[in-house]
Amino acid sequence: MEVVLAETAGFCMGVDLALRRLDKLVIAAAGQPLYNLGPIIHNPQVLKKYAEQGVIIVDAPEDVPDGACVVIRAHGITRQVEASLRARNVVIKDATCPRVKKAQLLIGRHTQDGQELLLYGEEDHPEVKGLVSYAGNGHFVFGSEEELDGYELSKDKSYVLAAQTTQDRVLFDVMAKRLSDDPELDVTVLETICDATKLRQKEASELADEVDFMIVIGGYNSGNTRRLAQVVAERGTPCCHVETVAELSLSDLAQYRKIGVTAGASTPRILIDEVLDALKGL
Repeated sequence: MEVVLAETAGFCMGVDLALRRLDKLVIAAAGQPLYNLGPIIHNPQVLKKYAEQGVIIVDAPEDVPDGACVVIRAHGITRQVEASLRARNVVIKDATCPRVKKAQLLIGRHTQDGQELLLYGEEDHPEVKGLVSYAGNGHFVFGSEEELDGYELSKDKSYVLAAQTTQDRVLFDVMAKRLSDDPELDVTVLETICDATKLRQKEASELADEVDFMIVIGGYNSGNTRRLAQVVAERGTPCCHVETVAELSLSDLAQYRKIGVTAGASTPRILIDEVLDALKGL
């Protein structure tokens, strides 16, 4: 059996920066409680490790005690929540991914003159909630081309089209071209999909064409990991999405001649190595 690991598998720049910052804060806290406003990233194994080090995840800003230190998650938070935190006696450490922060500011700047935001993304995802909070004149969130088709656009309005940073770049480009080519619509397209996301999806697609089976490793609640599995499935390659090696059926995998492995942007290297070791053991 040949096992091929995608070069881009594992932590992206934004996740790596966020966790490095949290590591330093944990050391500085010296055992005192440290609060995360929402999970720092979407990986249960990573979150378990930090919980054991005294990091407490809270869902609302009012759950952070006065005088405490609160870390903003890599996905970012809404503009309103950030304002409520800054109005209180808490210490704020912002671990928002720079790509997400850039997307927030771009949306804010390009919707300040009356434009409506059209956002390609998962409506319930924390990053999306943060992004739309920067839209100054209303927004519409859609997760597919069909949902966008069902939304009535007016030739008398101006629109800004953007995307959650981890969305499918190929589909976004198709929708962007169609809207931009419509002479009756005024649409400004923002490039907010992360380069790392585009590269991962491209590599996963190419690798899927070369192997007999693909394994995608990462949290089930990780949007970018789920999309990697989707990209592979669209190539027609058999695929499984797992969080840990314990979920693999190794006896079933032994039948394949060549297996590809990739992982989401919030998947730690140790989980990837455990899968690779198990496959090599076959």
